[in-house]
Amino acid sequence: MGGQDGVIETLKADPAMSDLRRSLESYYGDPGREAAMDAFYAGFVRPGNLVFDVGAHVGDRLGSFRRLGARVVAVEPQPLCVRALRALYAGDERVTVIEAACGARPGRVRLHVNSANPTVSTASARFVRSAAGADGWQDETWDAEIEVVGTTLDALIAAHGVPDFVKIDVEGFEDAVLAGLSSPPPALSFEFTTIARRLAPRCLDRVTALGLTRFNVALGDEMALALPGWASAAEVAAYLRALPHEANSGDVYCRPA
Repeated sequence: MGGQDGVIETLKADPAMSDLRRSLESYYGDPGREAAMDAFYAGFVRPGNLVFDVGAHVGDRLGSFRRLGARVVAVEPQPLCVRALRALYAGDERVTVIEAACGARPGRVRLHVNSANPTVSTASARFVRSAAGADGWQDETWDAEIEVVGTTLDALIAAHGVPDFVKIDVEGFEDAVLAGLSSPPPALSFEFTTIARRLAPRCLDRVTALGLTRFNVALGDEMALALPGWASAAEVAAYLRALPHEANSGDVYCRPA
């Protein structure tokens, strides 16, 4: 992965990639953040593991998984993000970049694109409606729509093998992604937001039905688990309901008993 800094600078200087510049500046170039991320994910990912990064965006988590020695299948529907991922990981045979949206079934998917902030682009029209007028989201605009290829976690497993860890960060479409999974991986995470509070309980119900029954939470971009121990679905659902709106987002981590 040597020379990645130069690739990032080239991408930032490319006028065609201007919409990604803020994301590249936010997620790359901070050694402390990278070290904290690696230490956190080392609890889920070991050398030689297979990781599915669903909603890879510009690949900061992907970078951590690779530093930890994992083989990564990165799934991302946004053409500009895919272009950046392929530039950053060109020649890395342990990274497979798939230009697609993961969902409940294969087929075309309509993606709502936030050009100014691509990391909150979404395939969920409900998520866009939830953001409208919400505190902290007033400046977010989904100004374009594109049709993209759709796939499922089951299809990815059939093609690439059973992952040891799945990261799902798809801005309100997490329940659809989980609907396309019929057997549990050893560990999984999915994003939640406080503007779409009904989504996390649906996701918890789904992963519980699959056999993942112990849960914890990381808030925002913090690389630490918020709860003192692994909790039940009901306990985590109650914890998420009680979060203030300002908590905004985070990830639920799931594993078997």
